[in-house]
Amino acid sequence: MKTIYKPKEFAEMLNVTVKTLQNWDNAQKLIAYRNPQGRRFYTHEQYAAYMGIQKENKVGKIVIYGRVSSAGQKDDLANQLSFLRDFANARGLIVDEVLSDIGSGLNYKRRNGTSC
Repeated sequence: MKTIYKPKEFAEMLNVTVKTLQNWDNAQKLIAYRNPQGRRFYTHEQYAAYMGIQKENKVGKIVIYGRVSSAGQKDDLANQLSFLRDFANARGLIVDEVLSDIGSGLNYKRRNGTSC
């Protein structure tokens, strides 16, 4: 069974107004379905297409990567990885692997804590 949404629900999902959805329908940017009474409704397939969510035909892995430059920033690294995981999940992607790194982006041969 298809999941259907009323215009108000769909507008909230896309973070737009119902009037914007009506304008998009009239401009044929995002065409709404109509019930026998002529009322608009939207499907989950339309949501997935608009958000760019792909089906499960993936070929590779979904990998997220976070990096900080010192061990004192481990909390920042955790925040980065959390944000990236949420970002991927919001787009319907399931993260297969998480990579993280702690170290300077310049080089590891710095004298007295300054760059060469």
